[in-house]
Amino acid sequence: MSNEKRTNSTRTMCRLAMMVAFVSVMSFIRIPLPFSEAALTCQTLAVNIIALLLVPKEAFTVMLCYWLLGFVGAPVFGGMGGPGKLLGPGGGYFFSFMLAAILIGLMKGKRYHFGRYLAVTILVGIFVIDVIGMVWLKFVTGMTWEAALMAGFVAFIPLDIVKCVIACIVVKPLERALRILEVR
Repeated sequence: MSNEKRTNSTRTMCRLAMMVAFVSVMSFIRIPLPFSEAALTCQTLAVNIIALLLVPKEAFTVMLCYWLLGFVGAPVFGGMGGPGKLLGPGGGYFFSFMLAAILIGLMKGKRYHFGRYLAVTILVGIFVIDVIGMVWLKFVTGMTWEAALMAGFVAFIPLDIVKCVIACIVVKPLERALRILEVR
């Protein structure tokens, strides 16, 4: 392997590890909801940013590594980890991050465009994450469909939209910063 390929591979691995750390830290920012088994977290903000910054394969890799770290017990899910957390009421959201990251990455386009990024994160990202999370919540808790819809989907929409807007705003300067780091 040439030095250039090795350098690019090392940079890529470091960038992906940094993104795994980022989503892990963002999981600690959480607001418990009194009417739901799932909490509002900043993980979805991180998922959107990662999916918008990276190519789909890299974004999926980050989310898979994050999921695997949590599965083996690392406290990356807001201070908790282990199979019990993944199979609990909020587990569907963790599974959905991988699919959402791929789909956002595929649909975002090649160049930054605020409107397109916002549409993709809201119409695809929120939909995938919240629907899968809601369905999982319904089956794990035994809630009715109406209760699951309210507690696992509707309750999250307003703040999820705000997180999508924030992600679409911060991703452009982050793209520039990552490009600068690539050059050095």
